[in-house]
Amino acid sequence: MTIPRELIPWHPTIDDSLCSNCGVCVAFCAQGVYKTDGVRTVVASPNNCVVGCSYCVSECSVGAITFPEMEQFIEKLGELRARYER
Repeated sequence: MTIPRELIPWHPTIDDSLCSNCGVCVAFCAQGVYKTDGVRTVVASPNNCVVGCSYCVSECSVGAITFPEMEQFIEKLGELRARYER
């Protein structure tokens, strides 16, 4: 694709009120999206997330990880394609 990755709205969000800071997502993600800063787990490199991948959601036992709604994501991706793939 010719769309700059930083414009593609696909990356996880962590709900701090649910996150137990267990570090499973940090260990699971081979792309280095997550990091533990000593106090909490954060999405440190959102643009490293592989577009369309959300396997980490099933690894989180407390349900703290979410991704954008697929319908909204597809709509936004369509807009970006129209703009960048001419």
